[in-house]
Amino acid sequence: MTVKAMKLWNLKQISVADLEDEDLSRLDLCRINLAGANLVGANLTQSNLKEAHLEGSNLMGANLMQADIRANLMGANLMQAEFTDADLRGSNLRGANLMGVNLSQVSLAGAFLSGANLIGGNLQDADLRSADLRGANFSRANLSGADLSDADLHGAIFIEANLEEVDLRFANLSGANMTGANLLCAELEGTNLNGVIFEKACLLGTLIAGKI
Repeated sequence: MTVKAMKLWNLKQISVADLEDEDLSRLDLCRINLAGANLVGANLTQSNLKEAHLEGSNLMGANLMQADIRANLMGANLMQAEFTDADLRGSNLRGANLMGVNLSQVSLAGAFLSGANLIGGNLQDADLRSADLRGANFSRANLSGADLSDADLHGAIFIEANLEEVDLRFANLSGANMTGANLLCAELEGTNLNGVIFEKACLLGTLIAGKI
């Protein structure tokens, strides 16, 4: 299926489509149904995917730079996808595979990432305010400078993650695993730390309940 055909027909309902390596940049794909689609390596730069159905789709290596992807991506494969300047606010990424993905400075405020795989990901300076991150795996991920204030991180895994200068104020960290994590100068004021595992974690300069 060519880009020309996509534009001509203004498709809004595609079921289990094979769009591998297709150029779908700058298209209005709002509310389109691409659930289960093969979008490996697809170019979706600056496309509008707001409220699109991308559940279970394969977006491995896709280019989503500057795209509006406030969409349903539950269970999608997003490994090696490019998200520079993308808008993911409020997106449904429950159970999605984001292993090793670069989400640096990306807005994920209010997004749903429970059970997501973010192992080894780069979330430096990302905006994760009020996000649902329950049970997400951030092992060996870089979250330095990220804003996780008011986020729900119950049972999340941060083994050997870099959380330097992260904002965790009023977040729910109950039951989280911070084994070997770097929390240098992190902000934990008002944070729920019930049952958190801090074994071998670096807490130097960390602000907890108004005390260092």
